[in-house]
Amino acid sequence: MKMKGKFLFGFAILFVIGFLSACGTGGDNNDDSQNADGNGQKETLIIGTDAAFAPFEYLDKGEIVGFDVDFIDAVMTEAGYDYEIKNVGWDPLFPSVENGDVDFGLSAISITDDRMETYDFSVPYFESRLLIMVPEGSNIQSAEDLEGKLVGVQNGTTGQTAVEKILGENNENIKKYETTAVAIMAMQNGDVEAVVTDNTVAEEYVSNNPNEKFEVIEDPENFAPEYYGLMFKKGSDLKAELDEAINAVLDSGKYAEIYEEYFGYEPDVEALKEAAQE
Repeated sequence: MKMKGKFLFGFAILFVIGFLSACGTGGDNNDDSQNADGNGQKETLIIGTDAAFAPFEYLDKGEIVGFDVDFIDAVMTEAGYDYEIKNVGWDPLFPSVENGDVDFGLSAISITDDRMETYDFSVPYFESRLLIMVPEGSNIQSAEDLEGKLVGVQNGTTGQTAVEKILGENNENIKKYETTAVAIMAMQNGDVEAVVTDNTVAEEYVSNNPNEKFEVIEDPENFAPEYYGLMFKKGSDLKAELDEAINAVLDSGKYAEIYEEYFGYEPDVEALKEAAQE
């Protein structure tokens, strides 16, 4: 009886140790598989965008395409995620990220101090600057010349913020539109005399529409460089993982390949890396 009792007691101890060990192993697996389902497979990420900002994201026969789309495909491949891009629109994009309706935002979103109070951003993946679009022959040659002029901007963008710094936040001459494309249409119709938007968007439009006789005005003294980033909900576990994937895409040469395809010249990757350290 004593022998049997000792055997059962020892067996019970081994069972408990084995159970606790199994539990411990499961905990380690959970730590190593953040953003994964119960089978260790990474979840499909939902990415929000505003597909009205060519050449970054726009609709082509109902499909969302553009530089940002090709870029994020490379990043998702590097990180090992499946993904779906949803065209939620510009203004709804921000609460969609904040409320967790999408995993992150991708829409040529400039990283600003104000936005960083509410959201987390990835390392920069694109350097941009604001330009002034005007009809050819306009007497607007700098940001100061916007005084007294009707100026179109996309609502909620850094273009709006920059113009407000020059003309005043509640200036009635600042005309706010849902998209940059609508702002440009307003200039076509003579409703505004200038549009302030990101350089690549302005340059792309002027290059592709020579008959409309628009030109772009640079003003580096008033418009400092800006950097785009992926926009996450505060505290998102995805940021660190996707930062690593972005850096890998930058280092591999894949980023430069995509960039040259869209813009026809090499990107300054080192400038992006330096901006990430600031």
